[in-house]
Amino acid sequence: MTSTMRNALFASAASLGILVLAGCTPPASYDVILRGGDIYDGSGAEPFVGDVAIAGDTIIALGDIGNATATAEFDVKGLAVAPGFVNMMSWANESLIEDGRSQSDIRQGVTLEIMGEGSSMGPLNDAMKAELVGRQTDIRYDIEWTTLDEYLQYLERRGISPNVASFIGAATPRWHVIGHEDRAPTTDELRQMRALVREAMEDGALGVASSLMYPPGLFAETDELIALSEVAAEYDGMYISHMRDEGAHMIEAIDELLTIARQAGIRAEIYHLKSSGQPNWPLFDKAIAMVEDARAEGLQITADVYTYAAGATGLNVTVPPWVQEGGFAASLERMSDPVQRERIIREMNTPSDEWENMFLMAGSPENILMVGFRSDALKPLTGKTLAEVSAMRGTSPEETILDLIVEDGSRIGTVYFSQSEDIVRRAVALPWVSFNSDAASLAPEGVFLESNPHPRAYGSFARVLAKYVRDEQVISLAEAVRKLAALPAQNLRIDRRGELKEGFYADIVVFDPDKVQDHATFVEPHQYATGVVHVFVNGEQVLKDGEHTGATPGRVVRGPGWTGRQN
Repeated sequence: MTSTMRNALFASAASLGILVLAGCTPPASYDVILRGGDIYDGSGAEPFVGDVAIAGDTIIALGDIGNATATAEFDVKGLAVAPGFVNMMSWANESLIEDGRSQSDIRQGVTLEIMGEGSSMGPLNDAMKAELVGRQTDIRYDIEWTTLDEYLQYLERRGISPNVASFIGAATPRWHVIGHEDRAPTTDELRQMRALVREAMEDGALGVASSLMYPPGLFAETDELIALSEVAAEYDGMYISHMRDEGAHMIEAIDELLTIARQAGIRAEIYHLKSSGQPNWPLFDKAIAMVEDARAEGLQITADVYTYAAGATGLNVTVPPWVQEGGFAASLERMSDPVQRERIIREMNTPSDEWENMFLMAGSPENILMVGFRSDALKPLTGKTLAEVSAMRGTSPEETILDLIVEDGSRIGTVYFSQSEDIVRRAVALPWVSFNSDAASLAPEGVFLESNPHPRAYGSFARVLAKYVRDEQVISLAEAVRKLAALPAQNLRIDRRGELKEGFYADIVVFDPDKVQDHATFVEPHQYATGVVHVFVNGEQVLKDGEHTGATPGRVVRGPGWTGRQN
């Protein structure tokens, strides 16, 4: 055989070998495969049976992935596989410092906490830091940050299970520049406030969030809110608001929100859409019509809700706003002064167009439930109604309120039963409404047992799936997943989250639609929801077979204005 023939033979054999190897390509290998689940991709479409493959922090494949292999495989036949849920209004800003596992929300499938209602954890100055430390109750911590983004990075470094993002609270730049004064900013002060918003937007804030029921935010006039929202709009941010009134003047409050949206050229959302106080429930029809007319006009208006007919805030919202000018310490002095106390009590019992009077809106002291005290001496009153405590003390409900706030030196966590279950059901069904907890993310252990939260802290999202999907069939499961995940992510302009798609981050929840259930009650709120089987955040498993793994893969999620700079 000549050398030429030998070389030709070797070449043919090599070519044949390549062809054989090509026909025997080894199966794809991933980090995680979820096999055979009912995939709800977040679009609102009906589910399809298929597999989900994860590599690193990313969804790599969906559908039938055949004989692919993975380091970890899960048979999820008969279970729903969905994008991780978004908590549109979270108060986990302190609870995540205490416990980064975010147990009560992770066990409901929440993989992204959105914070910043009214006030945010930055930007802060030294005076603000000192005041915030002085206000701390059961959870104690040092403030090791100044800007909002530094706070979010602080959480990520400590280790958190969910992802986190935040608005800049509209009250925060006001407090930063003006303090607690009830007045309009000067031209220079407004310029400083707008600069703080601009910095936060470039650091990745989602927009501007107002809470116009609480000082110092309630001191802001519409023009100020427009000026701040204009800056957020430059970065495709959102204006989101706990409106100035959710009761007798909710129509005027919605009109203010729509005015801000129009004049600032910004998307807008209503926090926890509702109509408070039984006489005001009929206003809900008009409120919905206003939003839908604005949407038809081309404005991008949305809303979110928690799934309970009772709200929670401080006991101090029962006193008129002028009492709180100058800060909380100043309000305690006014409540302790006999002359001013007489005026306060008189105004607590007088209907007014000037403020949302939760004392009257609750309808009765029996509908005001106290759940969170700072003082050890008063903690035994946790879970008692104002009527019960008033009878125990032999003082009027109004005097009891003022005495308790002064004695406790805090706003006192309180639940108000002033809403309608029918309105909650109607809000859940609206296609432009997403969901929130309006609560911290807790665990039935340690410092969290020092007070009773609203049950929404443990049940808001499971309740959507259990009560309003399975039991009452208010919406379909596919639509619920869209409103729990894709809708809020799209509204917030969050990149590659909220849907199950190839190339999206692997934030995934696997649950049993037949078994998912909330268990928390107003009497016994510290009870986990059940029925969520697995949860993944950025591709890492944080819930396995219903139990927390201890993993903390959560990251800071930034808005569309983020410039990429790091503080």
